[in-house]
Amino acid sequence: MKKPFLLFCAFIALTSVVAAQKTKKLFNGKDLSGWAIHGTEKWYVDDGELVCESGPDKEYGYLSTEKKYKNFILDVKFKQEANGNSGVFIRSGIQGTKISGWQVEVAPINQHTGGIYESYGRNWLIQPKPEDEKYLKQGEWNKMKIKVVGDEVTTWLNGHQMVYFKDEKIGKGEGFIALQIHSGGGIKVRWKDLKIKEL
Repeated sequence: MKKPFLLFCAFIALTSVVAAQKTKKLFNGKDLSGWAIHGTEKWYVDDGELVCESGPDKEYGYLSTEKKYKNFILDVKFKQEANGNSGVFIRSGIQGTKISGWQVEVAPINQHTGGIYESYGRNWLIQPKPEDEKYLKQGEWNKMKIKVVGDEVTTWLNGHQMVYFKDEKIGKGEGFIALQIHSGGGIKVRWKDLKIKEL
């Protein structure tokens, strides 16, 4: 009985190692290596956390990955220190600060965090149910998970599924992941533990 059990344990350990190798950090906690800034808004590292903050121009701003990602599971944590109107873009491209792609919303309470919005296109594609808005912990750390596979996008906030959306146009999308600062000024959001597993 011992030999099969030991082989089983070795298999489980190897599977765990392979799974861990597939998950990687998008943010190193030190600088913005691997990212590109678009616009004049502020992106910087403070105490091991990534901070986005409105600048004097009070316009849209983006921080995008230099690498493109197609199918993945993305885990991020965010804390809205001020007006938390931000977001996570998937399969996106940009010219100046005009972005094309799909945003998983990060916004103040009852403004549809976890919903999916298409910028310069169809606008809101899906919003969370009204009863699910309560899962946002404004002013505290929140954990968001985004799964993108083919033409399907699923989002979770603090362990609760917010939306599932299937869309042919998203399925054909290509591009980077990006964080957003909304226009209007007065925004400050902290991010940490940005991890991705490519599928």
